[in-house]
Amino acid sequence: MNRILIFILMVCLVCACTTQSTYAQSLSSPTVGTNYQLPIPTSPPLSTPTPKPRRFSPITPVPTSTATQLSTSAPQIPGRDPARWKTWPVIPEGIDPTLQKVYQRGLTFGNDPHAFSIFGDCQARPADFFGVFETDTEVVESLSPELREFVDHFQGSFNRESPTAQDGTTPGSLLWTQWHRGEYGCTFAETPVECELRIHRPSFVIIQIGTHFESRNTEYLRKVILQLMDAGVVPILATKGDNREKDERINRDMALLAAEYDLPLWNFWAALSDLPDRGLYTRDDRPLQGPIYLDEEATLRHRMTGLAALNAVWRVVAVE
Repeated sequence: MNRILIFILMVCLVCACTTQSTYAQSLSSPTVGTNYQLPIPTSPPLSTPTPKPRRFSPITPVPTSTATQLSTSAPQIPGRDPARWKTWPVIPEGIDPTLQKVYQRGLTFGNDPHAFSIFGDCQARPADFFGVFETDTEVVESLSPELREFVDHFQGSFNRESPTAQDGTTPGSLLWTQWHRGEYGCTFAETPVECELRIHRPSFVIIQIGTHFESRNTEYLRKVILQLMDAGVVPILATKGDNREKDERINRDMALLAAEYDLPLWNFWAALSDLPDRGLYTRDDRPLQGPIYLDEEATLRHRMTGLAALNAVWRVVAVE
């Protein structure tokens, strides 16, 4: 009976988000290169008060000194007010140099300096996100020398399926031992996060999750963040393009966590500010989900700003 209930739950979550193939392979446009610029939004500050951060124990038995030093209740980077997250830059700026200690510590643990991972849902899977950087040489050749260097350095991480980037993934499912279904080389004794850290040994992780939200989103994300830093992995948080929850609390809380732990935030939400309907649409076969899917231009911006965000963090944290 338990197996049947688990199967039904997993099917419901997976059906909530499936890989789309609307993005045409026409990436020869000059906007793909480093001259690709996005306007910085000038939205007024939110009128709602910033929620006070809540503390939760890390998933590991004892938090490391690194995680403790990075966890604060107020933003350390000037101008990073979580209540004004809409005005934060698309590509993270003022990256905390103490993250170098997290990165270096991870190398002593055996983390791979040439590997990153993605924690996300269907929009984070290779076909719709980073896969082209390993499968399409024309796309790579259109990049700036700096971004080509980055792509070359991290070959093997762009076009791989993983237990942490699946259809319907939520922060809670990243901590559920059944979510990976025993695939990807995982065991049922480990969570998707634990499995990914073991099999891929990333030095960086992009956390772009929240379209399929749940009531304890922020609590679960804190556990994931602390687990990553305890493992010497540098987390990069990301806002999402949609507002399925209707009050934008997911993006606001993601900014709160970035400020709380002095982590870089890739503000993808801001990258869509000038597009009609923010580059989002509702699938005809899933009208109840609302506008959560990225159109062609939004998909391109998702891919390119994500690459630029990773590159920006890597060059501060790892490149001497």
